[in-house]
Amino acid sequence: MAFPDRRTVDILLTTALLTAVGVAVYCARRVILMFVLAILFTYLIDPAVKCLQRHSLFFRDLRGPAVVEVYLTLVLLIALAGYTFAPSLATSTARVLDEAPAFLNSLSTGDIASDLRGKYGWSEAQESRFRASLARHKQDIQSLVPTVDRYLSNAAQMFGYLLLIPILAIFFLRDGQRIVDVLIRLLFHTDRHPKIDALVGQLHLMLTQYIRAQLLLCVLSFVFYSAAMLVRRFPHAIALGILGGLLEFIPVVGWTSTFAAVVGVGILNLSHWVWMAALLGIWRVIQDYFATPRIIGSHLKLHPLAAIFAVLAGGRNRRNRRRLPRRTDDGFVLHHLAFSC
Repeated sequence: MAFPDRRTVDILLTTALLTAVGVAVYCARRVILMFVLAILFTYLIDPAVKCLQRHSLFFRDLRGPAVVEVYLTLVLLIALAGYTFAPSLATSTARVLDEAPAFLNSLSTGDIASDLRGKYGWSEAQESRFRASLARHKQDIQSLVPTVDRYLSNAAQMFGYLLLIPILAIFFLRDGQRIVDVLIRLLFHTDRHPKIDALVGQLHLMLTQYIRAQLLLCVLSFVFYSAAMLVRRFPHAIALGILGGLLEFIPVVGWTSTFAAVVGVGILNLSHWVWMAALLGIWRVIQDYFATPRIIGSHLKLHPLAAIFAVLAGGRNRRNRRRLPRRTDDGFVLHHLAFSC
């Protein structure tokens, strides 16, 4: 018998092919992620495109002009929001950048404890405990500067990638059905086309319902964030509410980024950020264990317990991937300082 035999060669070739595909997917993971986000963005604005396609005064039943009209409307809304909020945000950002070194210096030296005592009416013992906690983590606080710089550079890079998502979504909006038909013809035998078409239809319906449910959750988060910050007279309430509503689309990272932004703005402006952080924590519990299971469950026909399990499993998986091995990392420092105050 010849060596290697045919079965061994088939196994080795299959293993090599799967390995090559896995390596290619890993190398192109950012590009694949952008295409996935573009597909989700397509599902987000597709209802508006269909509505204009049916009720347009000049281009009824034409897909391309409807897409152009939707994008022009989005550009006008973004321009209006920028005209409304950009001046105040630019002024606040410039002030934050100017005051950041002094703030970090007062944080590392512990002088901020006196300011917080005067702001919140702390006792001398509370001020001493907080000052001692800051002194114990002085080196870790000073290391926040390069960490923030690294995060800002990564955020700028991600913002550049995000600009490509609406551009890619144009092609999915205009030629999505044709792209799906071509892929089905290329990847599957003719006899299986009806079953694959039915499966794709079910997947399309599920994604549509999911995006609608997520949009409703985003609206609820925007209303709560804006109302709570307006009642507390928190600075930049509407802008932070819009940010929180938009970030609600991103699991785990979205609401943690909103929490960090709100607390950071509160600390820099010496506002009542502790109460605001408590309200955000209460809202997170309501959103994860009451609103999300019922809204997602009603749209996707899932039992609320299954939706809760999905939320917990997704959040646990995200935390495990982002866990750092060192105990003196910045996350531990911020967590300890939050409990100290």
